[in-house]
Amino acid sequence: MRINEVGVVGCGFMGSGIVQVCAQNGYQVTVLEINDEALKRGLANIDSQLCRAVGKGRMLHEERAAVLGRIKGTTTMKELAPCDIVIEAATENLGLKKEIFRELDRTCRPDIILASSTSTVSIANLAGATKRPGNVIGIHFLSPVPPSRLVEIVRPDTTSDETCETACEFCKSMGKDVIVAQDITPFVFNYLYLTLTRAALELMENKIASAEDIDKAARLGLGHPLGPIELIDFNGVDTIHLVFKTVFEQTDDPRFEPSKLLKKLCDEGSLGRKTGRGFYDYAGK
Repeated sequence: MRINEVGVVGCGFMGSGIVQVCAQNGYQVTVLEINDEALKRGLANIDSQLCRAVGKGRMLHEERAAVLGRIKGTTTMKELAPCDIVIEAATENLGLKKEIFRELDRTCRPDIILASSTSTVSIANLAGATKRPGNVIGIHFLSPVPPSRLVEIVRPDTTSDETCETACEFCKSMGKDVIVAQDITPFVFNYLYLTLTRAALELMENKIASAEDIDKAARLGLGHPLGPIELIDFNGVDTIHLVFKTVFEQTDDPRFEPSKLLKKLCDEGSLGRKTGRGFYDYAGK
């Protein structure tokens, strides 16, 4: 199958990044949002990222205009009908995602690929909401999407070889490196990431080390660009808390039990960089 047109459901932090990277690599992209306000906010975020690239000399003004010209926003599901692949990037809520897949299955051609960017939900569960389980696959982009090199393809037993090969080639066409994981939550990347993050939070909860020293250990000792606590603030304290909660509900594995520290910050509204305060204070920065 040849992919020319891409659909994306959701234009939040992850969805807008997926839209941007697809459009930058020559794909025509239609992005669906729940209302005009959310759509305008997502498209404005994409334009802001492109303007930043222009300002840093990584992109010409003409290139920015061309990328924006490949993106179409909509609040109507039927606008995704011409797409060759549709990537769902909604919030990590199983019920919501299954309803989106049911509607996509009714709306889109039976031969196209339906993908989810989920990092926690079983792909087989989503495939079961459709009449095309062989065409359903997980395409887990890492955050933030444009600079991240890795994409995790999640393949349940129901996914066809052709769908998996097409998804892999699609991601490679955008300069991404690909790994293929079995459909066992929380897959490969999040198993590693959540295990390290939970260990970092336990060090703080037990007052063994400060956030600053934990992050320094990860940066200087493990070679990570950001420490695990810094990364929570970057991705959003509420987002990481929801990921832990979702994985714990699906696996009942104590290693993924949500941290009391995350819940406390969520209750306070200290959600990381996006609110100006999380584990660190970003006021004036």
